[in-house]
Amino acid sequence: MTSDLLYSDVEEQLRASVRGLLADRCDAAAVLARCESDEPYDLPLWRALAAEVGVAGLHVPEDRGGQGASMREIAVVAEEIGRGVAPVPFLGCAVLAASALLDTDAPELAKLAAGEITGTLAVPLTTAPGAPFPRDILADGSTVTGRSYAVVDAEVADVLVVPAVGPDGPELYCVDTAAAGVTVSRRVSLDLTRRVADVSFADAPARPAADGERARAALERALRIGAGVLASEQLGLAQWCLDETVRYVRERHQFGRPVGSFQALKHRLAALWLDVVSARAAARNAADVLAAGGDDAPVAVAVAQSYCSSVAVRAAEECVQLHGGIGMTWEHPAHLYLKRAKSSELALGTPGRHRATLATLIDLPA
Repeated sequence: MTSDLLYSDVEEQLRASVRGLLADRCDAAAVLARCESDEPYDLPLWRALAAEVGVAGLHVPEDRGGQGASMREIAVVAEEIGRGVAPVPFLGCAVLAASALLDTDAPELAKLAAGEITGTLAVPLTTAPGAPFPRDILADGSTVTGRSYAVVDAEVADVLVVPAVGPDGPELYCVDTAAAGVTVSRRVSLDLTRRVADVSFADAPARPAADGERARAALERALRIGAGVLASEQLGLAQWCLDETVRYVRERHQFGRPVGSFQALKHRLAALWLDVVSARAAARNAADVLAAGGDDAPVAVAVAQSYCSSVAVRAAEECVQLHGGIGMTWEHPAHLYLKRAKSSELALGTPGRHRATLATLIDLPA
């Protein structure tokens, strides 16, 4: 059966709600000002998105406190987050942490879904689907000890979902960041709107969530969903860069003509438009396959992530260049999109890593 990759009416209504809220409370000037402040994350905005719109628990079943929607809906939200480079812990909380706890009995899932707490998955942001289970953190059933580097959204998380190795193998724990023995150290991040931090544990009290193959599968599912949703975020970012650049070259005049009428710029923007359209097809397919729970999810996610990462970077680079001098200034938000695109290119696996995975999945010769 052929998938329907068009947006449904419900998805468009969800998009309108998220876009309206971001337009009111997350314009470019506000994001730039927050990047220069001591509070780079907009937690009041996140609480509004989580509680009023319900994005924190979109793909969480209703009987676990969520909205009971699918990955298609959460992908639409991701597009809008990328379009606005919103400084909210969406990826760490609503995507990675919630997905890791979906098939567990952890009570933290309902709190995450309701927006009562924030959380993230305590693995390096560069960890790709298919990576070996982390062995940097050890557990004894009630405490964890070790360290995880470059954890996304960790500095605003209330709870960490921690993969650890116990006496019997892989385990998954929930750890409060306010607990004794937990230290979160902010790192200098390229992306000013999505920060990473190092997290260390010294006999920190931990609550078991899953063990054995169940823990391994939970981590793999979270990473694969994260990579698939990130492709949609990269799509939204690329679409904003294209739209904003087209608007600018229509208004900017040189030699008495709009610069957008010059053939060289037309060709560059036409090529970028084709890239963005192709990225939309790849990202939407990944979201649809994840929503259906199909066996070809690894293939769909690898295709989407390897392609959308590169398109987002190219769109952001074109946005900066075709804006000319103003595109190089701090006051224009183009640099925020370029930094988000470049950091996202490394997140949850590089394009090269996903292409190598894809080659294995579809049995391409080396």
